[in-house]
This record gives sequence, C-alpha cells and structure tokens, in this order.
Amino acid sequence: MSLLPAIELETSTTPDAAVIWLHGLGADGSDFASVVPELHLPADLGIRFIFPHAPAMPVTVNGGYVMPSWFDILAMGLDRKVNHAQLLASAAKINQLIDRERERGIDSRRIVLAGFSQGGAVAYQVSLSHPQPLGGLLALSTYFATSDSISLSEANRALPIELYHGAHDPVVPIALGQRAAQFLEAHGYDLAFRTYPMDHSVCPQQIAHLAEALRRFLGH
Repeated sequence: MSLLPAIELETSTTPDAAVIWLHGLGADGSDFASVVPELHLPADLGIRFIFPHAPAMPVTVNGGYVMPSWFDILAMGLDRKVNHAQLLASAAKINQLIDRERERGIDSRRIVLAGFSQGGAVAYQVSLSHPQPLGGLLALSTYFATSDSISLSEANRALPIELYHGAHDPVVPIALGQRAAQFLEAHGYDLAFRTYPMDHSVCPQQIAHLAEALRRFLGH
C-alpha cells in the first residue's frame, strides 16, 4: 500500500515526537494544520505534526455524494452504522504512517494519535489495537465505532487518553462520547473526559487543553 498524502509541519529541525491528526468527514488534512501555532508549545518540544488526507468515496448518509471520508457511514443516530471494512482499511493506512515515523527514528512511545469526529473513530481503532506502546490518544467530538470488535493491545493498556466533546453537538451527540468513555473506564483505561459549551467544533479552551495534554504525553 502507498502512503496516504499528508501535510507535515515540524516545530523544530530535529523532531523527536510525532502527532498524527485525522480530520473529519468531508474535510482534509488542512482542517487542523492551522491549530499548531495556537498550541504555543515549548520551543524545545520538537514535534512532527502529520495531517493525512482521507481518500474520496461515496457516503451513504450524504446521498452517496463522493467526498473525503475514512469510511462510509450507513446510518446516523446513537446506533451509528458504518462500513467496518473501510474503517479497518483506513486504520491500516494510519499504521503505515506510524511505521514510517519509527523508521525516521521516532520512538513509538512518542507518537500521539489525534482524531476529530470520523477521524477519531479511526484513531480509537489504531491506538488501542497497536502492537507497540504509543504516546497518547486525543479523541475530539467522536465515537468508538469498533468497540464491539476491537482486539485491545496489552501494549497500550496504560495509554494516556483525553476525550473532548461539545455539550451541544448535533452531529455526534455527547452520548456517543460518554459511551466511549464508559467503555474505556470499564476496561481499565485512565482517561480525562472534557466537555465544552459548543457544538461540533473546536474552541479556545479545548485548544489549551490539547496543548496541556501534548506537553504531558511527551514529557514537557
């Protein structure tokens, strides 16, 4: 498989950590690239931010319209139905990006996965099933689509996890974020679940929490 196309931003000339950040349905890698300067990370924290672009495919809930998507969504609502084979195929593509970062000299424990909405569903699958210990998971306004089928990796049982969700989200109801948090807590994961007075978006307070999490995950 060829690597996904991606935007890369480095906060130093010698990064020793990586953040792979997955966008939501209908967006592309540029969606969150503008957030990097707003994180105001320490100058000595060298991170390579990787914002991959999802492939274009028909999306059933949008009338079959072709758009950037990590997987097809067959039905919305609290019992969201998705194409699991496509989700796992996207997860395999993200694992390729993790492998490349390791080849570039980044320790797996300094690789963080982040994902917004549909991208977060892929980030859940990748980070919690990955055979090597990773640096953390940031799940933004998302849902755990593969919680019933995932094979949880013992290597990531101590993975630091932060969940963020808008209290007024009409696209991914907060109940789906709470359901993911309950699954993780029931399986012994340590996590923070933060909510904000927003809809399906990102707010300044959340960006501050993202920056704090990255500093904590990566030892700053």
